Amino acid sequence: MSTRESPPLLRLENISKSFSGTRALQNVSLDIRRGQVLALMGENGAGKSTLIKTITGAHAADAGGCFEMDGEAVTITSPEHARALGIAVIYQELSLAPNLSVAENIFLGRPLRRSGQVDRGAMVRNSARLLQRLGADFTADVVVGTLSIAQRQLVEIARALQFEARVLIMDEPTTPLSEHETARLFELVRQLRSDGMGILYISHRMAEIYELADQVAVLRDGCFVGSLERHEISHEVLVRMMVGRDASTLYRRQTHPRENGPVVLSVRDVADGRRVRGCSLQAHAGEVLGIAGLVGSGRTELARLIFGAERRLRGQVLIEGRQLAGLSPEEALSAGLAYLTEDRKGQGLFLDAGIPDNINVIASRWDACGPGILNRGNARSRAADAMKGLDIRAVDPGVVVGRLSGGNQQKVLLARLLALSPRALILDEPTRGVDIGAKAEIYRAIDGIAARGAAVIVISSDLPELTGIADRILVMRDGLIAGTVKNTRQHPNAALEGVDVVQEAVIAIATAAHPPAPHPHAGEATAVAA
Repeated sequence: MSTRESPPLLRLENISKSFSGTRALQNVSLDIRRGQVLALMGENGAGKSTLIKTITGAHAADAGGCFEMDGEAVTITSPEHARALGIAVIYQELSLAPNLSVAENIFLGRPLRRSGQVDRGAMVRNSARLLQRLGADFTADVVVGTLSIAQRQLVEIARALQFEARVLIMDEPTTPLSEHETARLFELVRQLRSDGMGILYISHRMAEIYELADQVAVLRDGCFVGSLERHEISHEVLVRMMVGRDASTLYRRQTHPRENGPVVLSVRDVADGRRVRGCSLQAHAGEVLGIAGLVGSGRTELARLIFGAERRLRGQVLIEGRQLAGLSPEEALSAGLAYLTEDRKGQGLFLDAGIPDNINVIASRWDACGPGILNRGNARSRAADAMKGLDIRAVDPGVVVGRLSGGNQQKVLLARLLALSPRALILDEPTRGVDIGAKAEIYRAIDGIAARGAAVIVISSDLPELTGIADRILVMRDGLIAGTVKNTRQHPNAALEGVDVVQEAVIAIATAAHPPAPHPHAGEATAVAA
């Protein structure tokens, strides 16, 4: 009997889940088969996390649905029961004990025993065989806390194999990984698939879906929208299924760019003596200015120098003609320049605080009732307006930000800066780690900021994103601005004509063999994509 004809490893029939009368999942049906990678996609709030927790027994499904393993009905009562059935999950936040060895983590909860005593030698030997199978470059006796994130993922996979998992659920596994580590993980996924394991792979990254998925299932608003076989998968179809509209609408500008608006932000020969070697640029009122470049080109370093988060060796930064002399983020904020960091968890958000506190952490000091007295009414109103305006989805505003999805976390951080009504705003990788729906909201917010006359700089590694939202794209290479590409899409309702040409021009500048010669007006060199 073929894999398609045999019963699926795991079948979900009409699975629903409600919380306090709110329906998070409604009649979801899926099949996870042997030797298959089933990708699960959907925007934030679509129900992906709830579905995972229901499959793994962390949540009890509502009455009326059922699970089947190998064609036999089962009731999954707890995470321990799910593991006993052969279902394992690797979450974004790994569930390892960092103070224990690799072998102890692999056998955590089910240690090997001999004569009533824990047999550590047998656990190390068995773990070593599993690690060898996975191609690990570390031994079973090392402490997990000394391993990298990618190595810890291997420990999680080894534990799933030790528990004889047949269904492996992977929740955004590449988020913390480098390109090389991601490629190695893909090799492991293919190996596990060829061994007959069924894999449910959750990711918001389209490239990963094209690379790995045999089939894609899509959730929207807690409902199963449909599935696509590998040959049917396309960006346009997936976006339409996830958000209910065409991909071309994600980038559509609602306002005309102001090509000749007054200069809001002027940067003159800024350098740090290390990565950034002398950069100059101008950003105009109502303009969205993109910055592209390869990893290591100096994009983030330049942004932090402009904002005063890093010390400048030389150069000037002016906001509407007034020079920032203090070289500090506080002075930049007071002058109307705001910066959204690429590291929202490490440098941006207070993960243990609620949404209102995160949004108001800067703005509330400017509308205080008096010395040391916060205007809590203004703070509540500001947070409520931001949650509505950016569609920040949370069960309650008081929920700690660390429990929100990546897209909602990013919108909270953006809301903090929008509350300041900045004259110039630098956004460093604003849509990294967020899904299609959240991206659309962030693009809409960027358009709104520009429409109000602010200058917006967007640093992004996603070229289609930059060609979709930017009026001009500066290209960095070797710590310098090597050239400028003017976007060909000038009308807000025009099709993305010439986008390929724009991207080719950006890539050509970013990858040129010889480094550009540093000069104070490097930002003025222009390559126009016709």
